[in-house]
Amino acid sequence: MNFNEIQYSVDGPVATITLHRPDKMNAFTNTMLKEIIAAFDLTDADDSVRAVIVTGSGKAFCAGADLSGGGETFAKGGSDVSARSGVVRDGGGLVTLRIFESKKPVIGAINGAAVGVGVTMTLPMDIRLASEHAKFGFVFAKRGIVPEAASSWFLPRIVGISQAAEWCYTGRILTAREALDGRLVRSVHAADDLLPAARAIAMEIASGTAPVSVALTRQMLWRMLGADHPMEAHRVDSRAINSRGASDDAREGVLSFLEKRPAEFPVKVSDGLPDVFPDWENPSFS
Repeated sequence: MNFNEIQYSVDGPVATITLHRPDKMNAFTNTMLKEIIAAFDLTDADDSVRAVIVTGSGKAFCAGADLSGGGETFAKGGSDVSARSGVVRDGGGLVTLRIFESKKPVIGAINGAAVGVGVTMTLPMDIRLASEHAKFGFVFAKRGIVPEAASSWFLPRIVGISQAAEWCYTGRILTAREALDGRLVRSVHAADDLLPAARAIAMEIASGTAPVSVALTRQMLWRMLGADHPMEAHRVDSRAINSRGASDDAREGVLSFLEKRPAEFPVKVSDGLPDVFPDWENPSFS
């Protein structure tokens, strides 16, 4: 597949999605939106891919929405119209919901400015690493709009409600160190060390783990953030353990341990994931 505003590559078990409008600080457009979603469709369908890294070209990660439309940039409110309600949907939310549904772990390697949708698109990523040159800003109130990309759901769960409120109310620009102290990012790295550090985590995920187990675990962790009671997690755990415990992967996991050899898990993500969320209502936009 040919892309215009992102770059997509696969190296061993790791796919890398690079936002690629370096002359525009990788500002977000409808084209970029559609290409990011298409790239995650590719990673989900490719059994060779075990983890995904998202980064930016040039000096920025993503400087936010492309403001070349001037004062009318946000007038339409989004990029897609819901067939049911006729309401225009927020484009950043289409991206974050797609990342949320990813079957592969997602690592953000934030190499520079990540502002507006440039930072909110990283929130459903599982692990975020930052360059020492990175800056972050939830600047929506300073642009006369509000946080988008489902960030009112993601951000408080990551950094806590008080920290999320302060950052969104003030719209201040945060240094990489402030983002680290606020637990928005896992670690801060020298620029040249950022992608190698991200790849090292990706390779650790890819080495010695069952792909279906990782895919299920990702969904279990994220979805249970909204559970009302641990019993909901117990139900999901029980279904998952029963399904996975009877799988060829579980037999291989035990035998490889007893035989002191690397595991070779046979079950593929493309074979389909067991339905351990029968009670999970698939939300629709209306």
